[in-house]
Amino acid sequence: MRATPLSAPALRAVRDVPDDRAPLGTPPASAGLGSPGMTVARVLDVPALRSADPLLVAGEPGTDRMVRWVHTTELIDVAPLLRGGDLVLTTGIALPDTPGELVGFAESLDRSDVAGLVIELGRRWSVLPAALVEACDRLGMPLVALRREVRFAAVAQAVGERIVDAQLEELREAQRVHDVFTELGLAEADPAEVLEAVARLTGATVVLEDSQHRLVDYRPGPGDASSFLSDWQRRSRAVPLERRTAWDPANGWLMTRVGRPERSWGRLVVQSPGSPAPRMAAAAERAAAALALHNLHHRQRDSLVRRTHAEILAALVRDATAPDVLQRCELAGLPVGRRTFVGLTVRLGGTVAEGGPPRRVPGIDTVLAATVHALSEERVPALVAAVDGDVRLLLSLDRSVDARAVTEELAARLHRRNDVVVGAGVAVDRLAAVGASLRESVHVADSVRPETAGRAVHRLSDVHLRGLVSMLADDDRLQMFVSRELDRLREHDTRWSTGLLDAVRALVRHPCSKSDAAASLHMSRPAFYDRLAKIERLLGVDLDDADIRVSLHVAVVADEVLAGRTG
Repeated sequence: MRATPLSAPALRAVRDVPDDRAPLGTPPASAGLGSPGMTVARVLDVPALRSADPLLVAGEPGTDRMVRWVHTTELIDVAPLLRGGDLVLTTGIALPDTPGELVGFAESLDRSDVAGLVIELGRRWSVLPAALVEACDRLGMPLVALRREVRFAAVAQAVGERIVDAQLEELREAQRVHDVFTELGLAEADPAEVLEAVARLTGATVVLEDSQHRLVDYRPGPGDASSFLSDWQRRSRAVPLERRTAWDPANGWLMTRVGRPERSWGRLVVQSPGSPAPRMAAAAERAAAALALHNLHHRQRDSLVRRTHAEILAALVRDATAPDVLQRCELAGLPVGRRTFVGLTVRLGGTVAEGGPPRRVPGIDTVLAATVHALSEERVPALVAAVDGDVRLLLSLDRSVDARAVTEELAARLHRRNDVVVGAGVAVDRLAAVGASLRESVHVADSVRPETAGRAVHRLSDVHLRGLVSMLADDDRLQMFVSRELDRLREHDTRWSTGLLDAVRALVRHPCSKSDAAASLHMSRPAFYDRLAKIERLLGVDLDDADIRVSLHVAVVADEVLAGRTG
């Protein structure tokens, strides 16, 4: 199924503007689509012409052709002087006699795209020639016989006035659309308000869909919208939009693209069973432009806010007592007087990996947006930014509020939509101490073990040894300790593929049962004991010695934390 551009013969006033970059002040590309002005059928209903007892003798399908003006003539070679949409009035006294010439006359008018031919009977013919009738019928050009005498000047004046009135009405409708969307633009209206405006202006159901044809939002028209919306995604995929705006008569959809062709993120669809009027096309295109601008401004505005928040967070970590930091926090909307501050780090669940470097998963923008949304729902003022692949937050809470409960509720909202790990720093009452809270939240997130990652919020008290090691991760002496304890095992495994380091990890993770340690490696107990004996010979230690076990355990944990830092 393919949408057809609005340029059928019945729509003579179509103006196609292929440049999608036309400024908003210019008339919309589809301003003349489906004009409700004068058609041949409507002209025949004008009293001045109806008094002449008109009879449609040929070209009935063409009665929906638009009449642009009325041209009175008795010339046989008038076609080059006509414009598309002219309605020709004649008595026929100068028309040729032979069938071939009459056919040629009809074809010349058709080539000039005239709206139709009206002939007054009595002066030349009492019955129109069959050759002329057949030619007009074949061409689909309306041929009308006037069975009573009429003043052509009166007909031209009456029809002209109707055409001018219709054009003025179109201009008034276009001005109304312009005024509505100008006000919406100045008010920075959101998409819901834009859709409501389109529904009011068009009196029809309007749908906003994304680039995958999923229904984003809609506003119903006065009738039942259920059939219009049913099986939406499948039906929408079957109707491509190759131009900026098009009308699909099969579905009764007026469609316009939201955004530029190469960056389009969706379409606006207005219910239009019949050929859409200019105000409908204008409203749809102005709405699409408003939605695209809102999307662009929202992204730019949010991006600027996030950059500002990231800069303030970095300044707080460096030195929260700097003279301008307090002022920057207040300007960013973060209350600082008599408040409780909590640093949070939100990390994608995929960043926690067992026994190796973290597995980074794309989607931090989604988590950032969800975090901002959750804060808005909870009405919690905060600084929020993406920092080093995490979402970093600083909450500012009233001192009468339970900071722990607020943090838990906020984390619960995030967990409902995303697989994340939330690390929380200690709650502090001074802005000067927020750097420690923020750093602690990062250390906690770094220290979360895979088997405990499902908890809503992790705190330093939850991560024990891993938390301590994470806080010392930047100390070179920790790296030296890990190398001293594990490098010989790592080098032996690399050379001989012996799996000694895996055996040490299993041993320290199952300190109470060597059988469980062997089972975690899918090994028999004798084979596991044999591997432990190789480790003792290689390191020159006794693995049953408590100090040796603790030392290796700390080294294994530190190795995992350091791997996570550099992964």
